[in-house]
Amino acid sequence: MELDDHAEELASDLGVDKEEVRADLENLVSYSVPVDEAKQSLRRKYGDGGSGGDDATPSAVDVGEITTGDGNVTVTGVVLTAGTRSIRYQGDDIVIREGEIADATGRIDYTAWDEFGLEPGDTITVGNAGVREWEGAPELNLGESTTVTLADESVDADYPVGGDRDLIGLDAGDRGRNVEVRVLEVEERTIDGRDGETEILDGVVADGSARLPLTDWDPHSEVREGESVRLEDVYVREFRGVPGVNVTAFSTVAPLDRDVDVSEGAPRMSVGEALDTGGIYDVAATGSVVAVRDGSGLIERCPECGRVVQNDQCRTHGPVDGEDDLRVKAVVDDGTGTVTAVLDRELTEDVYGGDLADALSAARDAMDRSVVADDIREAIVGREVRVRGHLSIDEYGANLDASEFAETTDEPAARARDLVAAIGTEVAE
Repeated sequence: MELDDHAEELASDLGVDKEEVRADLENLVSYSVPVDEAKQSLRRKYGDGGSGGDDATPSAVDVGEITTGDGNVTVTGVVLTAGTRSIRYQGDDIVIREGEIADATGRIDYTAWDEFGLEPGDTITVGNAGVREWEGAPELNLGESTTVTLADESVDADYPVGGDRDLIGLDAGDRGRNVEVRVLEVEERTIDGRDGETEILDGVVADGSARLPLTDWDPHSEVREGESVRLEDVYVREFRGVPGVNVTAFSTVAPLDRDVDVSEGAPRMSVGEALDTGGIYDVAATGSVVAVRDGSGLIERCPECGRVVQNDQCRTHGPVDGEDDLRVKAVVDDGTGTVTAVLDRELTEDVYGGDLADALSAARDAMDRSVVADDIREAIVGREVRVRGHLSIDEYGANLDASEFAETTDEPAARARDLVAAIGTEVAE
């Protein structure tokens, strides 16, 4: 049923103007409120508490059978996770509950707009739950017209109950997760939030499996550099393909009486494997530099925001007096894929063999700033390198903001022997 049809049905039932109802309905749906819940809200607004339409309880379905084309369903399953979060809706802060429900056929995300007392491990029957599409998959929506009861029968669901995960196991969209991490970096920041200037904490956390960025939207005093903490009821949001841990006012932060072991190395992947992740915060790969892109060598940055300036123009601040800097955008290829490794000033000085002052001097002598990029190309194109950093993927391609970049030193023959040994085959000297 189209939005116009829903609006016409409501207007007829309530005896109000269709265009007014349609505008209200469109506004609610734009905030991702399920249509059925939006209609209930408008019935209450215009003084009709009835449900309207078909009041029959939807037939029971398995989780694995639910599709984005379903309207309302009844399902029995085990609550795997239960998280709490606040969202801004029509100027008001609303507390929602989110998590996953599963049975033997699959699992599905849910959002509860009312308090149903859901706890991980509960086996429940959810009646008249709405279904909406969220990031290409169906999601259950539990609202005023939904019933939740403890189920008599047990459900065989082959999924872990509870939100405990290693960092490497977190995915964008996860809700109600618990992690035990060490805070590697943290800083206070002031942002323009939904209530004006807002103080938050930004940082990096790690465990033995991975490192991820952290944002604490309700700064907790326990989040301090070097501290090992347990974070409960966090959610995971993606930025440019990289998942990040988000702590809220509903999260619990507790110090641990032990240090969380942190791996000093990054996960090693081929470029193709790294690209398949869609983005990863810390990864290491080996490949050959096949090109150095334009925009490398001597560049200028905006003194206000740090963005690269072209023709004395900043995209945000307009005409500016740019500040000199060094950068390399090296295309690395290992045969499985390509990625652009972006080197900051310090790493660029390493591969250039001189600092910013040396580069500016060379440019003055040649009366051409491009000589610095040419020297860098000569130094690294065709060389095999190991690179480590943050991989992000967007409409502009795959970029790896490098924290390490160095030419490989091991001999190909030795590497071949190591590979053959790893698969249990002897190789002749």
